[in-house]
Amino acid sequence: MKITSLIIALVAATALAALGQEGTLQEVKHGAKKAGQTVKDGVETAGEKTKEAAETVGEKTKETAKTVGRKTKETAQTVGEKTKEGAKTVHRKSKRALNKAKAETSGQQSTNQAPNTPAPTDR
Repeated sequence: MKITSLIIALVAATALAALGQEGTLQEVKHGAKKAGQTVKDGVETAGEKTKEAAETVGEKTKETAKTVGRKTKETAQTVGEKTKEGAKTVHRKSKRALNKAKAETSGQQSTNQAPNTPAPTDR
């Protein structure tokens, strides 16, 4: 009877050990699936974030290009206006200087001219 009890105890212990290993194996499989799903979700999230970042960078680059173009156009217009104003000022000042020079030349000629009537000593 002792031997039979010992055999039954060994068979029962072996069966319990096998069932315990089966449960542990299932837990390991479940943990691996869960970890794999977490990695997959992380990769998808990273992909979405990268796509969003690329779109944002593209939009910002486009906005910056438009701003640079607008500022360049404004600067060119301002330079053109300043050049036009400068040319008008130079023209006006040149015209004034020319008129002044003409007036001075006319004034000198009128004072240096000999009278039309001959001097009495010249005869």
